[in-house]
Amino acid sequence: MINPTRMRNTLLFALLISLINVNTLFAVAGDSEEGGQINTKEEINEYIQHHLQDSHDFIFWTSGKTGTHYGFPLPVILWSDGVHVFSSSKFDHGHEVAESNGKYFALYHGKVYETNAEGDIELDEAGHPTNPKPLDLSITKNVVGMLLASLLLFLGFNSLARSYRTRSIPKGIGRILEPLVIYVRDEIARPNIGPKYERYMFYLLTVFFYIWILNLMGLTPLGFNVTGNIAITVGLALITFVVVQFSGNKNYWKHIFWMPGVPIPMKIILMPIEVLGMFTKPFALLIRLFANITAGHFVVMSLIALMITMKSAFGLVASTGMAFALAFFITIIELLVAFLQAYIFTMLSALFIGMAVEEEHH
Repeated sequence: MINPTRMRNTLLFALLISLINVNTLFAVAGDSEEGGQINTKEEINEYIQHHLQDSHDFIFWTSGKTGTHYGFPLPVILWSDGVHVFSSSKFDHGHEVAESNGKYFALYHGKVYETNAEGDIELDEAGHPTNPKPLDLSITKNVVGMLLASLLLFLGFNSLARSYRTRSIPKGIGRILEPLVIYVRDEIARPNIGPKYERYMFYLLTVFFYIWILNLMGLTPLGFNVTGNIAITVGLALITFVVVQFSGNKNYWKHIFWMPGVPIPMKIILMPIEVLGMFTKPFALLIRLFANITAGHFVVMSLIALMITMKSAFGLVASTGMAFALAFFITIIELLVAFLQAYIFTMLSALFIGMAVEEEHH
């Protein structure tokens, strides 16, 4: 049964996000105009790409007239014949060369390369840089997003745990978390893992809420696109892969390397297929999450941008209204996708764990 309060809160959240995204993009387009009609496709495309990509600084706003970036720099941590730590402000958003302990570094398409004092970047025939790349351990925009999501998780579950310790009814954020915790336990963990589900609840709850919070943060115009970064989804899928393999019992490994009840020639044929299946499962996890989240972000921004480029045909008021209507509609869908992708990742992780711990049936 639909809860009217939750439905109202969801619509209000979608309304707020849509207004912020539309206002931000229209401001980007409007700020770039210097009298008269100009083509804003480049500015809009740059904004969308900036939203999707990771970066070494956190930018809230860029003025199209002056080119001034409003935000704050992040720490750059590199390893190249020693540790190099400095502020990303030294790069001046890729326009300057940063010097550290006698070495020079430059940003090229968001990546850090070693260079000389002039900042020369050598390219091969395919247009790829040939400069050495240091090991980049920087605190990037996506890392900030992950840390913020971790902090929100800690505060939320700490509030929920405190209410359980005092045997009181959860309040505040705990009221939102408790039904979701029960949902993960009763609808995901128990049906897919079975009697041993309790030992995996900490992981399933963590991955569900972590992905869900990151997905919601990605709907804002702050530039977070953590789950749309394939390196993050690879890391999450690898953790599930490790948990599954270390949870595997004798029955699990027997069905991979020596399937019972199968003729020996077929066992030899099926063995490499089963081994390959061990690696295709986490691959499906990482691609599903990465592709759906990235596509959703791109669709939301592209639809709003479409209305901006049509200002000359429909006028500012009409194009703003259409942009908001489209953004609101897609944001409602994206709120569902944000929850759905967290659910699917958690459910499949529980399913794979359940296959690994399932006892042999006679």
